[in-house]
Amino acid sequence: MLYKQIVKPALFRMDPEKAHHLIIDGLHAVAKLPGGRALLRGMYGVPSIPELKTELWGITFANPVGLAAGLDKNAKAVPGFSSIGFGFMEVGTVTPKPQAGNELPRLFRLPEDAALINRMGFNNVGIEGMARHLEEAGKRFVPLAVNIGKNKTTPNEHAEDDYRACIRGLYSRGDFFVVNISSPNTPDLRNLQHGDDLSRLLAAVQDEMKLQHQQRGGSAKPVLVKIAPDLSDEEIHYMVQTIARSGVSGIIASNTTISREGLSHPHKGEAGGLSGRPLTERSTRLIRQIYAATEGKLPIIGSGGIFTARDAYDKICAGASLVEIYTSLIYEGPGIIRRLNEGIAELMKQDGFKHISEAVGSAHRR
Repeated sequence: MLYKQIVKPALFRMDPEKAHHLIIDGLHAVAKLPGGRALLRGMYGVPSIPELKTELWGITFANPVGLAAGLDKNAKAVPGFSSIGFGFMEVGTVTPKPQAGNELPRLFRLPEDAALINRMGFNNVGIEGMARHLEEAGKRFVPLAVNIGKNKTTPNEHAEDDYRACIRGLYSRGDFFVVNISSPNTPDLRNLQHGDDLSRLLAAVQDEMKLQHQQRGGSAKPVLVKIAPDLSDEEIHYMVQTIARSGVSGIIASNTTISREGLSHPHKGEAGGLSGRPLTERSTRLIRQIYAATEGKLPIIGSGGIFTARDAYDKICAGASLVEIYTSLIYEGPGIIRRLNEGIAELMKQDGFKHISEAVGSAHRR
């Protein structure tokens, strides 16, 4: 209520990117105050719901709702975000060297469509900056994924060097890693999703992950691939087969779309990736295709257009073991995290499922 009546109207009167930075800086500041994290947990924390607790890749997720990459690009507000009820969170996308990203303006709200368009361009502080922020964050309450990419000036034929550098520089900081090859805002990046380029890149990523594990010990850390929704059925089939053969641990479906189908807001003509409500059905359909193609053997994180518990639950039934939000957090506020979890639990109960693992992929068995 506080967010919808006071905070959101104030933020939506501001430039979107300035509002974005205000949120990040505000969460960072509150979490640093004595008792700040406890205050955030008291206001927005999600009560324990045992039937939603999930084990994947040797990692425990208290609930299936995570924060998607792109909001906390530089891992500046990790203590804050990990205190408001998320079951996990992604930071990044990070690149080896700091980069400013694309020219302003580059972030646009489409309220009538419950959507955002961004063409940020991997603006971030680089490996060293993110490592410093994560060291300063100290103890966190939720599993952390580091989303990695390549610098804009790095040609695709040398992309694997950038992804290796990100893994080397941040291996000890993350619980798992996400290979971003699907942002529409870095020239030619999406070409890495196909054919020999994809096979070669994933082989290099897997090699670096194994090398870091051997050198540093501990449990092996999973690595996932984030893919785009703008693919033909044939492209999805071949991509998923390549990803499965590579031995990576899972897929995130999906990144933003370049489609503008059905939009009404004047900003619909802006270049960039579209997120939010227009992506709901598209991403769920992609999850369903991936799950069928892999026979449910490759875990999926579902992302794209999750505003209600039904949206999230549909993705789980389509095959997602976990889900992520971003745009709905901007439009609905942190209270959405609790509503999603409680709603998912209720929908599972209605379907007779005693644990979320029973619901995963259930649409394929009906």
